[in-house]
Amino acid sequence: MDEILVDRDERGVVTLTLNRPQVKNAIVGDMWEELQRIFQEVTRRESDRVLVVTGAGGAFCAGAELSDDMATGTHPLNAMHPVNAAALALHEVSKPTIAKVRGVAVGAGMNLALGCDLIVAGESARFSQIFARRALSVDFGGTWLLPRLVGLHKAKELALFGDIISAEDARQIGIVNRVLPDDELDAFVSGWAERLAAGPPLALQMTKRMLANSLSQSLSEALSWEAAAQTVNFGSEDTREGVLAFIEKRTPVYHGR
Repeated sequence: MDEILVDRDERGVVTLTLNRPQVKNAIVGDMWEELQRIFQEVTRRESDRVLVVTGAGGAFCAGAELSDDMATGTHPLNAMHPVNAAALALHEVSKPTIAKVRGVAVGAGMNLALGCDLIVAGESARFSQIFARRALSVDFGGTWLLPRLVGLHKAKELALFGDIISAEDARQIGIVNRVLPDDELDAFVSGWAERLAAGPPLALQMTKRMLANSLSQSLSEALSWEAAAQTVNFGSEDTREGVLAFIEKRTPVYHGR
């Protein structure tokens, strides 16, 4: 699909680029199903270690292309099924995910970024839960993601007003991890992706899943999952490699086993 480009490098870094720069990478039609397929494929492929999501042409994503949705004649409830499936598939990607954001990330585009584990933004980045300004409710998981990131009252402010906020404002309220000059963005994200790709796959995947589940668990449940994860780690080749590399003062090489 020309509208979504996928690049895999020798480090295990997968880069997904939304490629409709003429409409600020708005998502249309079959792109939702393709996003779901790619997210699920990254989870399945052992050689894929990290997923970077970005947009072409100086924008991240302007959300869904509403003119297309209104022209198809599909009932809106049915039209939401592939949107929801893509959002859930992103949440369920077992590998670390990074959103690399330049320009606009609004509507479902903002929530596509929020669905990633980490967000690195260029100074040109702008974020908005723009739905209310189009007489729409929040979708692509925003009602679940936003309160967990910024708290309930701030989430209500962002969703009910739909104001556009800068990259720095997004960083200050806990949405964005780093803000950089646009020309430094690629190198920084590449460095983070390389570090994650070189990390222990099993340990990182289990840590990611436990953190994602933490807000719905008691401390006792979280401790039980931590114990189970450490049991898996201590039985793995990766942990033995990590300990041996520490003793031998060398860089460990992990294989996810």
